[in-house]
Amino acid sequence: MIGKVLRGVRVQGLLRYLYGPGANGEHRDPHIVAGFDDPTDLEPPTGPDGRDFRRLDGLLTQPLALLGERNYRKPVWHCAVRAAPEDPILTDAQWAQVATEIMHRTGLAPDGDLEAVRWIAVRHADDHVHIVATLARSDGIRPEVWNDGYRVRDACRAVEQRYGLRSTAPADRTAARRPKRGETEKAVRRGQAVPSRTLLHRTVQTAAAGARSEEEFFDRLTTEGVLVRRRYSQRTTGQVTGYAVALAGDVNAEGQPVWYGGGKLAADLTLPRLRRRWTNADGSVRAPSAAGPLDGRHLSARTKRVLLRTTVRRAADKSRTTAEFMRRLQDDGLWVKPRYSRLDPGQITGYAVAFPTEHHSDEPAWIPGSRLAAGLSLSRLQQRWSTGTAHPEPPLEHDDLTQEERQAIYDDAARAAAHATAEIRRHLATNPYAAQDACWAASDALHAAAQATGNHHLRRAADAYDRAARAPYGRIPRPTPAGDALRTTARLLAITGSLRNRTAVTSMMLVANLIALLDTIAELRWLQQRQAQADAARRAAVHVREARSAAGTPMPRQSEPTATPSQVSLAMAGFPMPWAPMTPAARPAQTGPVRPVRNRKGL
Repeated sequence: MIGKVLRGVRVQGLLRYLYGPGANGEHRDPHIVAGFDDPTDLEPPTGPDGRDFRRLDGLLTQPLALLGERNYRKPVWHCAVRAAPEDPILTDAQWAQVATEIMHRTGLAPDGDLEAVRWIAVRHADDHVHIVATLARSDGIRPEVWNDGYRVRDACRAVEQRYGLRSTAPADRTAARRPKRGETEKAVRRGQAVPSRTLLHRTVQTAAAGARSEEEFFDRLTTEGVLVRRRYSQRTTGQVTGYAVALAGDVNAEGQPVWYGGGKLAADLTLPRLRRRWTNADGSVRAPSAAGPLDGRHLSARTKRVLLRTTVRRAADKSRTTAEFMRRLQDDGLWVKPRYSRLDPGQITGYAVAFPTEHHSDEPAWIPGSRLAAGLSLSRLQQRWSTGTAHPEPPLEHDDLTQEERQAIYDDAARAAAHATAEIRRHLATNPYAAQDACWAASDALHAAAQATGNHHLRRAADAYDRAARAPYGRIPRPTPAGDALRTTARLLAITGSLRNRTAVTSMMLVANLIALLDTIAELRWLQQRQAQADAARRAAVHVREARSAAGTPMPRQSEPTATPSQVSLAMAGFPMPWAPMTPAARPAQTGPVRPVRNRKGL
């Protein structure tokens, strides 16, 4: 059961619509099933000219006069409540209980409160009712409607359990903002495949997945042709507190760009929450293995060289002096060893870079800048800085990657995804709630893979997976090794560039590992009793399988979900199992008595 809250100005106009024939004649037998008084007494009489709404309109709007200037700008509260098509048809008495439950949980008309707002529930179809209320109490107090949509969602879920209706997802704020009807119609008129909000959400998510700092995030948006507007603090000069994005050709009636703040795209795309990718809660820079540059561990030598080259080039493009260049390299997490002149000990004549080693006793693999690329020697860089010559290549996408280097990056990305899958499976048997960071980072990997390969199946998978990524109520999880591996996957793929500058590589191993990853996350969400997120992960896995089928790889036939050994272990260990029962075909056959799991102490 779904409830949608709307706000209006005039009661009588809404009543005429509810009692009218509807846009396509779908309204039949409109009548009041519940309200602040006896529904029979509230029912508008029928006269020679049709329904007379004057008395009902006066009863509903009368308390508004007590508020005067304290009235809401839109004082009419309208909630449309609809059951699923497969749900049984509820009676008028049952719909009355549904409406009463919603008004009670929203706090607009609690049970037993005689001074509550005045409201009615009109039914003109079998599967839904409309609740109409005026936001003014009879005691002259203005009611609060903060987060009323979430309270309506809680009421609908309570009604689902009471009447055995189709279960829907909770209002846990994991879903992204959907395009409005006007945005969808505008996209159709302009010939766009998707609305601007959806396209911007994809672009911002992909930029965040490949960025390692706030500065690089905005650079990537600008490179993709997105208009960016930063919001500055009114208290602290120069402090950026937010951002908004717009498409170059998407304008309103006045010809101005239509801006979308990060929070209007998704809950985890606000600037403060994006900063949690790159900094800790106290504002300090995250460790290189978490959100900063890649540390080079578990990567092939060829990929390490590409990472060093791209990091050094990006630092050189942002610098104007040798000192600034060295500082940027250190800020990016690289170890830097300057080479000084023998004649002038204070003069730097060269440099070498290396990834930090895991142990202090390990010898770092130093690579001079001149060996990374001819244009990255210090003498060439100093010449460019002194003359002010712009670098001929874009700062974020590079065409000098060979096919072997791109293939090495894809292979390392596939291994990182496999490592993340193994880490998540380890949590399945111990604590399924400890892998939230990996679920969140998997979205980055899917968006980066779709951008790097240009595969529309992977693009659909990234869109379908969107809800499965987020933690309830917008919480930002702590970094974990599994999440770090997936962020490594995303940043590796971001280095390869986009569709317009890639060469042919074999990505089947990456696609296969993404399928295993999504299947594991779907199982994890199922164990967490988050059915909507489990369904999102399954839909994403279907799209990735389509990508592998399109490439000519045979696909195994999919069967109904079965209980895995990790699920059986969790059930015997006392973890809560999902509310959705398994079908008899999916239920594993029991071949013997189930013995309880005992720990080392025999308990």
